[in-house]
Amino acid sequence: MASATQNTPEHGKEDFAALLDETLGSDSAFDGTVVRGRVIRLTDDHAIVDVGLKSEGRVALREFGPAGTTPDVKPGDVFELFIERYEDRDGSIVLSREKARREEAWTALESAFAHNQRVNGTIYGRVKGGFTVDLGGAMAFLPGSQVDIRPVRDVGPLMGQPQPFQILKMDRARGNIVVSRRAVLEETRAEQRSELIQGLKEGMILDGVVKNITDYGAFVDLGGVDGLLHVTDIAWKRINHPSEALQIGQPVRVQVIRFNSDTQRISLGMKQLEADPWENVAVKYPVNARFTGRVTNITDYGAFVELEPGVEGLVHVSEMSWTKKNVHPGKIVATSQEVEVMVLDVDSAKRRISLGLKQVQRNPWEQFAEEHKVGSVIEGEIRNITEFGLFIGLSADIDGMVHMSDLSWDEAGEEVMKRYEKGQVVQAKVLDVDAEKERISLGIKQLQEDPAADVLDRINKGDVVTCVVTAVQSNGIEVKVDDVLTGFIRRGELARDKSEQRPERFAVGEKVDAKVVGLDRSSRKLSLTIRGREVEEDKQAISEYGSSDSGASLGDILGAAIRRRTSED
Repeated sequence: MASATQNTPEHGKEDFAALLDETLGSDSAFDGTVVRGRVIRLTDDHAIVDVGLKSEGRVALREFGPAGTTPDVKPGDVFELFIERYEDRDGSIVLSREKARREEAWTALESAFAHNQRVNGTIYGRVKGGFTVDLGGAMAFLPGSQVDIRPVRDVGPLMGQPQPFQILKMDRARGNIVVSRRAVLEETRAEQRSELIQGLKEGMILDGVVKNITDYGAFVDLGGVDGLLHVTDIAWKRINHPSEALQIGQPVRVQVIRFNSDTQRISLGMKQLEADPWENVAVKYPVNARFTGRVTNITDYGAFVELEPGVEGLVHVSEMSWTKKNVHPGKIVATSQEVEVMVLDVDSAKRRISLGLKQVQRNPWEQFAEEHKVGSVIEGEIRNITEFGLFIGLSADIDGMVHMSDLSWDEAGEEVMKRYEKGQVVQAKVLDVDAEKERISLGIKQLQEDPAADVLDRINKGDVVTCVVTAVQSNGIEVKVDDVLTGFIRRGELARDKSEQRPERFAVGEKVDAKVVGLDRSSRKLSLTIRGREVEEDKQAISEYGSSDSGASLGDILGAAIRRRTSED
C-alpha cells in the first residue's frame, strides 16, 4: 500500500519537474545581467545569439540601429547584451542590445559625473521644456535654458550633431539625467576670454558676432569676451540706430579702438577698417562750389545733407531761404530729399562743412534792385499795417515798407494810416533798396510834388521868418511858416530876457518873427529862436547908433533906433 501511494501520478509529475530543472537549469540569477554574445544567424525579426548558456538567446533586430534603417548586424558579430529573462516559454533567452548599451553608458556616465567630466551626446528630440539627448545609449534631458549662453531661436542646426555636455544631475534608480550644453560653452568661453584678454592690443582686427543691439551701439562677441561697437563707429555715414546696419547674429570684422586692461572694457570700430572719406575733403568740396546731396537729418537749427557716404554738411536755418524767416527747417526740406547746395566753409580738422541752400537761388532783393531803380513806381497789395507804417507786397516772397512819415506831405502819418486797410492795392515810389539788410523803402507822398519845395528853396539858415503860432506847450511853442513848414521854438529861445521866456504869453494864431537856426529838409522842419533874433538886433543897433565909449546907455541907443524906424515908417 505504501509503495502504491508513493507512485501516484502527482508524485511522478514532481519528480519529472525536478529532473527537468536539473537538466535544463532554472537559475533566475542571470536576469538583469550583461553578457557577451555572438550572432549565430538572423531571422526576419531577430538575431539568434549564443551567450554561452544552455539555451540560445534572441535580440530584436530593431535594437541594432536607428528606426527606419537597416540593422548593422551579421553572423559572427559579438555584442554586449542584457538578459531580460533567462528563459521564456519557448525555452529561449530574451536579450536586449539597447539595455546593454544603456547599462554600459550609465556606468561610464556615473564615472564622468563623479569626476566632473564632460560627456558626448546627440540632441535627437524635443520635449516640453527642453530636448532629449542620447548619451551613448542613456537618455538625458536638456532644459531649454541650458542649450546656449544666449537664447537660440533655431535649434535645428544643433540636432543630430555629436557635441559635449556637462552632467548637472543624475539618478540611476529613477533613470533621470539632466545635462547642460551651456555649462560647456561658458567654460570654453572663460578659457577663450582669458586667452584673448592676455593678447588683446589696440589696433587689433578681430572677427566677432553681433550679440546685442541697443540705441547707442551693439555688443559684439569676440569669442569669450564682449566689446562695444558704438553707433558712431559703425560707419562713416550717419546712422541713426545700429539696427539700420546690423542685426543680431551677424558676423562682423572689427578693430580694437580702446582697451582698458583694468576694467576690461573694449571699444570696437568698423568704420576704421575703411578709408576715411574726410581725407582731402577741402579739395573735393571747394568753397562756392555747388553739389547735389541728400537730406539725412532735420533739427531745429538746420538740416544735414549727405554729399557722399560718410561726408555730411550742415545747412543752417539762416542759410535755407532768403525770405522764410523763423520757420522750422522741416517746412522747407524733407528727409531723403535731393537738394542742390553751395559750399560756404570747410573745416577738415573739425569735420564740418557749412552749406547754403538759398545761395543756389537768386537774391530776391538784388533782383528787385536790378528790375526797379530808385524813383520808379510800383503797385502792390497792402499785406500788413503796423504802428510805424505799411508793408506792401512786391512779389510772392518780399515786401516793401512805406513809413508813416512818407504817407503825406501835410498830414500827420498816424491820421493818414487810418485811411488804409489790408488787401488794398496802392502805388508807391521806390526810395531805397538795401539788399544786404533786405530792406526796400517806399513812399506814397513822393508820388506828388512837395508843396513846400519852393519855400524850402528860399529859406536858409540864419534867415528871419514870420511864423504863425499853431500850439502852445509847456516847453515851447509850435509854429508854421507859409502854411507848409513846421517849426518849434523852445522855452529858452522865446525871449532875450528870462522873465519873458513864458510860452503862455503867446496865443494860437499870433504872428512872431524868429531866426532860423536849423533846417531839416527831409522832414520839412525848422528850428527857430526869438531870443537869437533879439540879441542880433541889439548888436546891430549898437553897431549903428552907439559905441562902447560914447557914454550913451543901451536904453538910449535902442530908443534912438526905435524912433528912427518909426520916422522911416
